[in-house]
Amino acid sequence: MKENVTNIALVNHGCAKNLVDSELMLGILAQNGYNITLNEKEADIVIINTCSFIHDAEKESVHSIIEMINEGKKIIIAGCLPQKHKDELKKAIPEACAMIGTADIAGIAGVVKEITQGSGKYVCKISENPVYKYPEQACRQQITVGSSSYIKIADGCSYKCGYCVIPQLRGPYSSRPIENILEEAKMLADKGVSEIVLIAQDTTGYGIDLYKKPSLARLLRELNKIENLNWIRVMYTYPSMFDEELIDTFADCEKVVKYADIPLQHSHPEILKAMKRPVMDYRAFIEKLRSRIPEIAIRTTFITGYPGETEEMFEDLYEFTKWAKFDKMGAFEFSREKNTYAYSLPNQVPAKIKKQRKNKLMKLQKQISREINESFIGRQIPCIIETVASDGSVVARSYRDAPEVDGLVYINTQETPVPGDIETVTITGCDDYDLYGRI
Repeated sequence: MKENVTNIALVNHGCAKNLVDSELMLGILAQNGYNITLNEKEADIVIINTCSFIHDAEKESVHSIIEMINEGKKIIIAGCLPQKHKDELKKAIPEACAMIGTADIAGIAGVVKEITQGSGKYVCKISENPVYKYPEQACRQQITVGSSSYIKIADGCSYKCGYCVIPQLRGPYSSRPIENILEEAKMLADKGVSEIVLIAQDTTGYGIDLYKKPSLARLLRELNKIENLNWIRVMYTYPSMFDEELIDTFADCEKVVKYADIPLQHSHPEILKAMKRPVMDYRAFIEKLRSRIPEIAIRTTFITGYPGETEEMFEDLYEFTKWAKFDKMGAFEFSREKNTYAYSLPNQVPAKIKKQRKNKLMKLQKQISREINESFIGRQIPCIIETVASDGSVVARSYRDAPEVDGLVYINTQETPVPGDIETVTITGCDDYDLYGRI
């Protein structure tokens, strides 16, 4: 079998950070002469890049693996699931040809080569103590090409949040050099990408390992100089690291969209302490952001039912949410993960109560979201054009909405806007999470 005619498909699970890893693996394979297909049915080998952040994500990844095995495909299991469950996974899914860990994606071409040589031997490339290093030599082969693109500025995590397995799966925090990020951003802008979205396990920690101090503000100011780039969006910031310099940078740089994604996780100091998260005055912090960065949209996420969360502590979170009126908010039930601090904590909250609390919080947020959306009717806001259908219908996204996680703007227009362009849209209506407007 000729290696250079092997057809390879990839199924991606999990977050945007995983998506970038998938695109890097495909780029490495393409550089090594393999043919990439977006149709799994045409593939000789299917790579499944898995997520293992919570139990539900693992189930979704396993479902894809079983589906591809049932279709008779050679399977490579990549990413967090094999990193977390290497030996158990091999026993549970003996049909897998290979497994590759989170810090080993640069070696994907070698793994495929071993499989295609036909020895039939199982291949395992998983570092015991992963240290993620971005494969700078790889040319990403993008799965999704549109008006926006993700740039991973760092990976790994050096925090020890009580509920989280990421530091064990991804290793310590590791930043990319600033010049490499700028080069990638310029290349994407030259290809017509209008918005770049900066991602990491924690974007506000960027540069601490390389430059001995937080350097996200410096990076944003440099990115802001790229001429043919319209928007720069920052995801996954850490509250205690969102300092004065970063606030000033958000306010000053016209290309940095006024949108802050800050997963706070809870409001009650005792729960935050048990989560090993910053205990700080979140009300004062939010007021500062809103006063210093006019028109800022704030997104956050919360966990309900963390061990020890009493009804009184949940009510504190509920009242805080009611006060804060977050522009965007997600809530998740606590997922008890082995090898985390929270796994063995006393006073585990019953599943039924976790769910009830999440639903109550999301019901409140739905009302808040509706009220905020209604306040935009009659106003003009900048929106990025996402798609223009053959019937003339236009879908856009406001500066207040991150791709894939927030709302959309459905536009009525006689014109034919260009995907990627930033248009001023007059908002004419809304529902709970989306807006309607005209150009």
